[in-house]
Amino acid sequence: MHPNVLFAWSWVFCGLISGAVIGLFFHRRDWLGGYDSWPRRMVRLGHISFLGTGLLNLGFGLSVVVHQVSPQPRFASAAFIVGAVTMPLVCFLSAWKDRWRHLFFIPVASLLLATGEFLWVSLSS
Repeated sequence: MHPNVLFAWSWVFCGLISGAVIGLFFHRRDWLGGYDSWPRRMVRLGHISFLGTGLLNLGFGLSVVVHQVSPQPRFASAAFIVGAVTMPLVCFLSAWKDRWRHLFFIPVASLLLATGEFLWVSLSS
């Protein structure tokens, strides 16, 4: 199994677990400062970023296997995983202290570079 596919399913699982945990508190109007508060928005974004970046990794891993992309875009493989790990991490850290929001460039740049290399290698083959 491609490593990004295995990672993807693990990350979807984390997204489902985190959603179940934070779902225990959604009924409270004032939870994390209320619906429009920065901490609550960042926690929700962190939860959904598990699922979104998991699906990006799944799409990448399956695309590489199904289309037999050669050479293997190894940087993209690692960068998709780095982006997936750092996105919810930065979201949850930003919910705790908003100064962590300045680190969003890390997951965003990682995912952009991964997508760029994948496209480059795929179109060059």
